[in-house]
Amino acid sequence: MAQTSNDIKNGSVLNLDGQLWTVTKFQHVKPGKGPAFVRTTIKNVLSGKIVDRTFNAGMKMDFETVDNRNLQYSYEDGDSFVFMDMTTYEQTNIPKDLVGEQAKYLLEGTDCIVSFHDGTPLSVELPASVILTITHTEPGVQGNRSNAGTKPATVETGAEIQVPLFVGEGEKVKVDTRDGSYLGRENG
Repeated sequence: MAQTSNDIKNGSVLNLDGQLWTVTKFQHVKPGKGPAFVRTTIKNVLSGKIVDRTFNAGMKMDFETVDNRNLQYSYEDGDSFVFMDMTTYEQTNIPKDLVGEQAKYLLEGTDCIVSFHDGTPLSVELPASVILTITHTEPGVQGNRSNAGTKPATVETGAEIQVPLFVGEGEKVKVDTRDGSYLGRENG
């Protein structure tokens, strides 16, 4: 069945000029005058570049199928990370540059969503937040307010984050994987 621009939805993967693009936003527009069209915001699957594109309504398009799988991070192996499918125990090597900056919050045993197209990994999505243990931080000095009551702290993955003055070494904290911000202490 041929697909057209009328079938575009969030998460659709389009093949445009040999490159894969994921639809992040779309809007079907039917103006009072003139033909209908579809306004989209698309993200290049490989480069991460985001662009706005407009397509005529009913235009034939190449949709690609993307297989999203839940994989668990196992270990680092040279210039790749090894993930395991917990149902088949099959291991997959994912290039480090595909994980990008999020690798700073990747801890052994973390469940991630890995997108594949024709067996090739396209992207790795970490959970929105992870629980990490503080391995090093200076004691909080109450009088030092030049930095709005925060101090640098190193977590078990080696990443440095900003935490409130009362947080100490050995404590578990919740960290946002998108920007590395402190979300609170974790008990347990």
